[in-house]
Amino acid sequence: MSVNSKILIVDDDENIAELISLYLTKECYDTEIAHDGEKALIKFESFNPDLIILDLMLPGIDGYEVCREIRKTSKVPIIMLSAKGEVFDKVLGLELGADDYMMKPFDSKELVARVKAVLRRVVKEEPKKEEAKEDDEQVVRYEDLEINLTSYQFIYKGQELDFTPKIIELAYFLASHPNRVFNRDQLVDKVWHFDFAGDTRTVDVHMKRLREKLEDHEKWAFKTVYGIGYKFEKK
Repeated sequence: MSVNSKILIVDDDENIAELISLYLTKECYDTEIAHDGEKALIKFESFNPDLIILDLMLPGIDGYEVCREIRKTSKVPIIMLSAKGEVFDKVLGLELGADDYMMKPFDSKELVARVKAVLRRVVKEEPKKEEAKEDDEQVVRYEDLEINLTSYQFIYKGQELDFTPKIIELAYFLASHPNRVFNRDQLVDKVWHFDFAGDTRTVDVHMKRLREKLEDHEKWAFKTVYGIGYKFEKK
């Protein structure tokens, strides 16, 4: 990612938006600002940002819906901002595809640090994507199961199941390490790539939704290891 990465700032508070823009401009990022959800979606198409800082409480189309719409066509990194502190709000934001979540009021240095961290992760993943093209696909296969991380497809018994990108990433990670147990902190780090302030309920939510659509299989299973975490069990 170049030093002049483009960042779209979406916040209905003009002062906060301008302040964020000032911090990021000092770090040599190019910024654009949108003050509502509708304009955010328009600027997303025209500005083609490398990262989006997205406030949840927006007039008209809220931040959740903006994230949902963007995730239909793009995997651009999204950092959500919110004055809400409830676990449900964080889990929902991450489940919709956000890469990070910060509460207001926030420290400007921390925000800049998180922006840099997310963009660094994108840079690290880009060579993997090119390598995946050479090797055809990033995919794991078991009997009646195919999880393709290149095309973000989850095929179960010949049918594609409609899962969010994070559920597919979580399932792919576990299935890539059969019979190995991971605790919730490890899964948040490996799949979401940041420390979610010690709150790992989002893993439980994603695993619950994953297993709701799967029947018991005689050769494999996504299992809870009580008191520890989760594993993909190859029988």
